[in-house]
Amino acid sequence: MDKFVIEGGHKLAGRVKISGAKNGSLAIMPATILAPGAYHLTNTPNLRDVWTMSRLLGSMGSFCELNGNDLFIDSTNLSSFEAPYEHVKKMRASFYVLGPLLARWGQAKVSLPGGCAWGPRPVDLHLKGLERLGAKVDVEKGYIMAKAKQLHGAKFHFDISSVGATGNVMMAAVLAKGTSLLTNAAIEPEITALARMLVKMGAKINGIGTTMLEIEGVHELHPVDEETIPDRIEAATYMIAVAMTGGKIELQNVNPYHLTAVVAKLEEVGCTIDVNNNNIVVEMDKDPIPSDMTTSVYPGMPTDVQAQWMALMLRAKGDSRITDNVYRDRFKHVPELQRLGAKIELTDNSAIIRGGKQLSGATVMSSDLRASASLVLAALVAEGTTELLRVYHIDRGYDSIEEKLVSLGANIKRVKTDLI
Repeated sequence: MDKFVIEGGHKLAGRVKISGAKNGSLAIMPATILAPGAYHLTNTPNLRDVWTMSRLLGSMGSFCELNGNDLFIDSTNLSSFEAPYEHVKKMRASFYVLGPLLARWGQAKVSLPGGCAWGPRPVDLHLKGLERLGAKVDVEKGYIMAKAKQLHGAKFHFDISSVGATGNVMMAAVLAKGTSLLTNAAIEPEITALARMLVKMGAKINGIGTTMLEIEGVHELHPVDEETIPDRIEAATYMIAVAMTGGKIELQNVNPYHLTAVVAKLEEVGCTIDVNNNNIVVEMDKDPIPSDMTTSVYPGMPTDVQAQWMALMLRAKGDSRITDNVYRDRFKHVPELQRLGAKIELTDNSAIIRGGKQLSGATVMSSDLRASASLVLAALVAEGTTELLRVYHIDRGYDSIEEKLVSLGANIKRVKTDLI
C-alpha cells in the first residue's frame, strides 16, 4: 500500500494540464452498452475508477483497453445483463449500467452500489424513474432485478436533482417507445456531455443543458468516438492549492464555463484569475480572506469542492462557515484536519472554521476521495512533514496528483508502507 510524504511550506508555480473528468468518463462509458460496436473515448483519465468501470464492462463481455488517455471499448460481444457485486461494490458510479442494460436486453441484474464511505445516497430515484418507463423492479439478495419487455415513454419528475438518476433514466429513455419528459433533471456538465454523446449515437433529445429533457425514443443507436470533458473538480483543486500556498500557476485544458462558481469564490477571497480560452491563470500573493460557502447543485459550488475549500479557509485569518446542502454529512475529513491543528466546529450540515492558525505536520488517513484532496492541500501549508495514508482513495479521482504537484514545486513523494 502507498502513502504520501509531504513537506509543507513551498509555493506553487508553473503549468499543469487538467485531465479528463472522472465523472464524465464514468457517465459515458456505460453508454457503450446501448449500441454494439467499437468506441474510441479520448482524453480519458488513468484512474482507479476508470479501471473499475472497465473491468465491470469486461465482466459482461465488452472489450476495454486503455492506452495512455485513449480508451477503446468494443461492446459487440457484450452478452451478460448482470453487474456483479464484486465490481459494483467498489464504486457507486457502476450503477450507471442499470439503465443501458435494461434498454438493450429488456432486463438487468445489478448489485446495490458501494463507493465512498460517507453518507446515504439512495438509488430510489433511479428505480422510480425506470418504473415510470415501464420496468418491473425488485430487490433480491442485494441485487436490483429489473425487467421490461418494452420500455415506453413517460413523464417523470426528479424530486431531487440527481446526476446519477438523470443519467440512468435518460439512457433508458433513448431506446424506449414513445416520448419521455424528464423534469428537474440534473444539468451538471457530465450529464450534458452524456446527452450530447447520446445524440451523436442517434438519440433524439431536446433541452440539453436545461432541467427539462424531452426524449423521443429511437429503435437503435450506433457507436461513436467521443472526447471526455475536462475535470472541473481536479481544476478547482489545483486552483485552491495555489490560493493556499501562494504563487502563480496556469491550468491548461479546462472549460472555464464549468468553473464559474469556483472562480467567483476564489476572486472573493483575494485570488487574481485570468481566463483565456481553455486556460486559467491563478495568482495569490497574500493570505486568503475568510468567506462563507454553501454547496448546491450545478451551477453552484460543487459538494466535491467542499473539503478542499475547508482546507483553504484554514489559511484565512478569521472565521468562516461552510454548509453542505447536497450531502449533509460529508465531513469525515474534519477529524483528520484537526490532527494537523485545524480549529473546526461541526453543527449538523455546517462547519465553522477558525482560520489563521499555523498547521503542523502529522500522520493522517484518507477516508474518501475528496477528503484525501483536502488533506494533501492542508499538508502543503503545514509546518514540517505530513504522512497521508490510504492514498488509494485519491487515486480514484486524481490522475498522477503527486507528479503534477511536484512539477509545480511541491515536495511530495509516494512511498510504500505497511500501514493501512
